[in-house]
Amino acid sequence: VQVAESGGGLVQPGGSLRLSCVASGFSLDLYAIAWFRQAPGKEREAVSCIARVDGYTKYADSVKGRFSISRVNANNTVFLEMNDLKPEDAATYYCAAEKRNRYCLFYFGYDFWGQGTQVTVSS
Repeated sequence: VQVAESGGGLVQPGGSLRLSCVASGFSLDLYAIAWFRQAPGKEREAVSCIARVDGYTKYADSVKGRFSISRVNANNTVFLEMNDLKPEDAATYYCAAEKRNRYCLFYFGYDFWGQGTQVTVSS
């Protein structure tokens, strides 16, 4: 049972990336999924999450209007579309999954965590 991120890379400021979080060993549609990020020397922070029901989503203030989270249950995948990237968005991005809560929360109590994918924003 695991989740795995992909899609990171180097992008110029103002550019876009789409991160993927793929689940294996369980059905992602039963889980709330969150994206976190951690930059060197900084604490891990929640970026966005999507509930397991109702399509409820949540975003950190710093990414509202630029990032979009979505899920394709048939592919057992959650995406994080990131637009208008800024240097301060550079970090390792992690996805996490949990099924205790009906809606998604910004907290660190998620059950399954991926290994992360690196996003670099630089000209």
